Order: sequence, then C-alpha cells, then structure tokens
Amino acid sequence: MKICVVPRMSAGDHRQLPECDVALIGFGYIGDVDFDSELSGRSDKFGEFARLTKRSGCAAVCGCRTDSRGLKRKSAAVAEGGKLLGITDMLHVVDGEDLKSGAYLGLYKLGGYKVGLCIENDLHFPENIKSLSLCGCNLLLCLTENVHPISPLLIRAYAYLYGMPVVMCAGGCAYFADVTGAVITSVAPVTLFSAQPRNNYRIVCTRERGAFPNDGVDY
Repeated sequence: MKICVVPRMSAGDHRQLPECDVALIGFGYIGDVDFDSELSGRSDKFGEFARLTKRSGCAAVCGCRTDSRGLKRKSAAVAEGGKLLGITDMLHVVDGEDLKSGAYLGLYKLGGYKVGLCIENDLHFPENIKSLSLCGCNLLLCLTENVHPISPLLIRAYAYLYGMPVVMCAGGCAYFADVTGAVITSVAPVTLFSAQPRNNYRIVCTRERGAFPNDGVDY
C-alpha cells in the first residue's frame, strides 16, 4: 500500500498527486470551510478536493477548519474517485480552545483497506486509537497543524501496541511508524511511504475478580 503525504499543498493547486493508494494532505489545501457557503454553491472547496482524487486516481484525506453556523471545528475531509465520502471532526477540545468537539470516530474503506483518522488533540487520547484498532483498522492517518514534540513518540507507541502502521502529517513534516516501533521522518514537499497492513492477532488471557455468578468453582 502506497501512502503519499503532502504537508503544504496550497489552495487552488491543480497538480496531480503521485501514484498512490491514499494521500494525506495538510490543512492548507482546503483551509477554512463554511458549510452554508458550500451548500448554497457560493464556494466549492470540497468539490475541488473531490475532483483532485479523480484526477489522481486515489483516495485522499485532507485537514480543514469547518464552520457550521458559528460552530467551528477542526476536521478532515475524505474523498475517493471524485466522490466526497465524509467529514470527520476532532473529538477532544482542550480548555481555552474556541472550538466544538465532534461526535464519531472516523473509519473509512479507502484503497481496499480500513483507514482510521486521528485529528490534532485526539492523538493524545489512546482510547480512540484502541477503538479504531478493535474495529479492524489497517492504517491510521493523523493530521495536526503543528508539530508537537511528543507526537512522534505517540505514533510510534500506537503502531507498536495496536499493530497498525501510522502515518502523520504535522506542520511541514511527514512521519511514518510501523508495527515494530520504527519511525521515519521527512520534510520533503511530497513523501511516499510504503506500508504492508496485516491482520496478525495473538491470544491474550487475563483473569478478573468479581462480576460472575458464584457457581462454587475455583478458577
């Protein structure tokens, strides 16, 4: 599986993306989106993004800042083959941020794989990543506007603990972490990563006390 990361693609850029299965594009390409303007036809930012995937023959995920009648969120738009598949919002808003939280985990079938999304603050909440893994996620894509010093460490841990490759676009950098815990970093304008998602499982047994009927059996 080929993943293309383009951290700083500007609005109105009509170039074709390199041959890949899924592209991860930073926040600059779509930028700020007002849903009323999109629905009324005064703007067509999501449409242009969808057409980019048709020209390039791939799926793509792109960061954006959305405004729904004054409710502002950090989001990711998802498209494939010229069709907009959905918008996923950041779930966790930290004190002091003038944003609203989203509602659902983002899990999409892209390029024949189950691809999970992690946006900005959500990277700091491992329960989200674990839930995506339990839902059969093969690849995790992370989007942040800026690079946080702890972010590369987190994606390395998640890839190792939850058995799925993680690709991150943060600021002007691209990151890739595989299931062994190795991390690759790139500051190139366009970076191609190759991942081999696997569904390898192990049996893990635990014992818990309580919440069982008293059947007289000593476990």
